[in-house]
Amino acid sequence: MKLDIKIYEKGPLQANNYLLTDNGESVLIDCSGAFDNIKNLKYILLTHGHFDHVLGVNEMKKRTGAKVYVFKDDVQRMNESPQIMESFGVDGVEIPVADEFLTDGQVFKFGNSEIKVIHTPGHTEGGVCYLVDGKLFSGDTLFKESVGRCDLAGGNFKKLQHSVKDILFKLDDETEVFPGHGMSTTIGYEKTHNEII
Repeated sequence: MKLDIKIYEKGPLQANNYLLTDNGESVLIDCSGAFDNIKNLKYILLTHGHFDHVLGVNEMKKRTGAKVYVFKDDVQRMNESPQIMESFGVDGVEIPVADEFLTDGQVFKFGNSEIKVIHTPGHTEGGVCYLVDGKLFSGDTLFKESVGRCDLAGGNFKKLQHSVKDILFKLDDETEVFPGHGMSTTIGYEKTHNEII
């Protein structure tokens, strides 16, 4: 069965959430809200801990029993979610909680597919991208013609520059890029059009 990708925009900043399904098993990359009718969800994999990518984590874990993973360095970003949501006028938000921590190079299997974790700090300390079947899910590290901001807590432009130019740009030019916000692109396109070059 071919890898199926569904995109859900949800949350206060309309983050992209990606549901990947292969041979009856599913993985959700980022979880900015709760979703109905998702079956056989094996993992919830977070690209980073910013509130707009993690607000649905606790509810989805309750609904599906899926394990939640984040890079350890971004737990503090997740812990800040309630205070940030208060600035939007929303009270009573629970701190999103991960079950386990990611490691660079870690591989997750679902259906007949494998997802590789690539640690890409810069937007946050614990930012990661996920590579599966020639497709890169880049969170807020890499966007079409742009990169993630570095002026928030944990941001570091030199680290982001290294992550994009020395790690992600080493991938095949044909690699499709699915970012945390906005439109998809390719590594080849970004190597000639991205603002970071």
